[in-house]
Amino acid sequence: MGAVERYEPYISVGLAVFTGALIGLEREHSRPVAETNRAFLGGIRTYPLIALIGAAAMLLSKTLGPWPLVVAGLALTSLLTLSYWRDSAAGHAGITSEASAFLTLLLGALALADSVGPFERRVFIVASIGVISTVLLSAKTELRNFSTRLSRDDVIATLKFLLVAVVALPVLPNEPYGPYGVLNPFRIGVLVTLIAGVGFVGYVAIRMLGSGRGMLLTGAVGGVVSSTAVTLAAAGRARQTPPLAGVAALSVLVASTVMFARLLAVLAAVEPTLFKSLLFPLGVMCGVALVGTTALYFREGRASAQATTVNLQNPFELTSALKFGALFVVVLIVSQWAQTTFGASGAYATGVLAGLTDVDAISLSMAGLVKSGEVELHVARTTVVLATCSNTVAKAGLALVLGGKAMGARVGLVSLAVLIAGLLVIAAS
Repeated sequence: MGAVERYEPYISVGLAVFTGALIGLEREHSRPVAETNRAFLGGIRTYPLIALIGAAAMLLSKTLGPWPLVVAGLALTSLLTLSYWRDSAAGHAGITSEASAFLTLLLGALALADSVGPFERRVFIVASIGVISTVLLSAKTELRNFSTRLSRDDVIATLKFLLVAVVALPVLPNEPYGPYGVLNPFRIGVLVTLIAGVGFVGYVAIRMLGSGRGMLLTGAVGGVVSSTAVTLAAAGRARQTPPLAGVAALSVLVASTVMFARLLAVLAAVEPTLFKSLLFPLGVMCGVALVGTTALYFREGRASAQATTVNLQNPFELTSALKFGALFVVVLIVSQWAQTTFGASGAYATGVLAGLTDVDAISLSMAGLVKSGEVELHVARTTVVLATCSNTVAKAGLALVLGGKAMGARVGLVSLAVLIAGLLVIAAS
């Protein structure tokens, strides 16, 4: 007999009390002290007691059937209804405390529910729900502030994309179609969802933190969404305000450095074999970019506190996702055609051309072709490195043409070092 079985059900009861105390502690700190006319449902003592009621009801149900749970649920519902009616009469409508109390009862019962699975699984389930609910309860102010920063267009665009990702994606056929049999609808849908999801992380960070905290912040976060978008916005600011050329260049270089890390993260999730092959070359280019960016940061006197706004679109916008999907399909077909017709040199040319606008499409195309065995690993690796080199040159050109000589010189110097590093890696391999 193991230690868990020996001390059951005491350990599970302790789990129920711990979860109730966690939620009760948060409720205790959320007590409306200034509102003396508002009833307080309970805190650090009440919620553990509610969890114990659920646990005791579950223990009794093992011999008396489901009735103890039914009675406990009905009794708590009556008390919560009375509490809600009292708060409503006092002009304080809201069911957060009532909902958390009912959830605590269920968590107490769940901690003793043998039918859920072994003890280890129950601990994970109960603790996870308890922690998540406590975080949601304690983050009231932050969540409200975040929601006020979102426009209705953001919400609608996000819902449209989620409708496609959650409802439409699972029903896409997972079979090869089209020229050369390289078009797999499900795989294409997954990659589109992945790219938009990674971009959404950066977009949410911008919404929560605000882009006015400095061009370095917007460069770091914006690089997750689109380093090209950061380049265009920063170049416009440098053209408008020449003294900000150094800070604008820093923003572009930070975004470009983040781009290498983002690309590696995506490839690690899609095709680990290609990720391992690219870890050294892209890591070298990222390291060179980081060193150059750091040197420029100290040279500019750490003048990174200037505020700016990078106008990024919601990456969950459905049209943006579909555009990327169309680009991905075109690059995939062209890559396979070039590979079949011209061999490795055709893939390399495709990588250079595709990298002028975007590195994700060609990189994910190569990942898919490597996974299917249609392209050799070293060809895909070289193609992706060439695409990143091409993208680096394109952003340096945008900084020079749109941002002016001062910004272009700074971005171009570091970009040249990154380009040389990439070409040397290709030559060495």
